[in-house]
Amino acid sequence: MAREKTQDPRRLDVRAFAAAGAALSGAWPQAGFERLGASLMPGAADTPPGVEWSVQGEQRPVTGGAPQTWLQLTASTTVALQCQRCLQPVAETLLVERWFRFAEDEREAERLDEELEDDVLVASRAFDLHELVEDELILALPLVPRHESCPEPLPLPAGDTGGDAPEEAAPNPFAALAALKRQTPG
Repeated sequence: MAREKTQDPRRLDVRAFAAAGAALSGAWPQAGFERLGASLMPGAADTPPGVEWSVQGEQRPVTGGAPQTWLQLTASTTVALQCQRCLQPVAETLLVERWFRFAEDEREAERLDEELEDDVLVASRAFDLHELVEDELILALPLVPRHESCPEPLPLPAGDTGGDAPEEAAPNPFAALAALKRQTPG
């Protein structure tokens, strides 16, 4: 009786995984993603179930060559970021759905990366899927997080009336010249 090998997502043999057409899925707590956590609002609670992910491997046949190794990654989570308008927490859903092509070595990966629009990575026998998920979630973060409509306006500094009071008009530097011109007989 053959025993099925359990795949470790932190040490994934990409070629064997894709050759088997295998699939993995799971959930990791956001707290385990330190680099992603550095972009989140301080003190924000981890949203259950954290980061949900799945990966599917496949090999695509190539005429006259070895089959290509591919992985399809899907990951999603909700993160708390700081709204850039009101500075309050804003919940953002991050969703990643990407295909990755794997090259045999760095040189081939560089060549393919220049020639193709595909996302190319180097295959290994100990590929860290957790690190790839974190990289892709960081890339999915919005550049300027903000609410569609902020729940509370930004508090004003002490003494600021919010611009409702009329400002004193600054003296026009040319007003004195105009007065002189009117006084000069002509």
